[in-house]
Amino acid sequence: MTTRIQKRNRKRILDAALEVFSAQGFRGATLDQIAEGAGLSKPNLLYYFDSKEAIHRLLLEELLASWLEPLRAIDPEGEPRDEIMGYMRAKLRMSREYPRESRLFANEILQGAPRLSDFISRDLKTLVDDRAALIARWSAEGRIVRVDPFHLIFSIWALTQHYADFDAQIRLIRQDCDPLEGAEPFLERLFERLLEP
Repeated sequence: MTTRIQKRNRKRILDAALEVFSAQGFRGATLDQIAEGAGLSKPNLLYYFDSKEAIHRLLLEELLASWLEPLRAIDPEGEPRDEIMGYMRAKLRMSREYPRESRLFANEILQGAPRLSDFISRDLKTLVDDRAALIARWSAEGRIVRVDPFHLIFSIWALTQHYADFDAQIRLIRQDCDPLEGAEPFLERLFERLLEP
């Protein structure tokens, strides 16, 4: 049975690891940095996780479980534009609420997805293929404009996750503004116009 202290320490380790991995990437992160961020000794950290890889893998698994939920939630029986716009809004909200998780994922992809290639080529591909087929059906029925469904999904990813992955750039350019100020209405107009049949 896991004690309250063990749960608290695991959470501290994972939170510190998320901070380190999202800033340094997998290669740049060390167990010493994670232990320091968690306020624990390295041997204490190793009591909970036997390697940097184990911590990273768990963070990615937890991320992907929640990260893909909005894509899974697109309702085939719903109004197509509402469903797609709802997905875009959910992804934008995740960029605001989970920027470290977005950068963790981006760092993994920039390294060639060495720890996620099986998941991406199997599970994620299956989900994206399914949603792309749904979007293609909606296009064929004239319910939305004819659009390449894969590029529509990729565009939503790019235009929403940019706010998390390139936060530093946006902050340096916008300076005193919230980096996401005005993003949602802008993206709503962009996608509404794109999808109008």
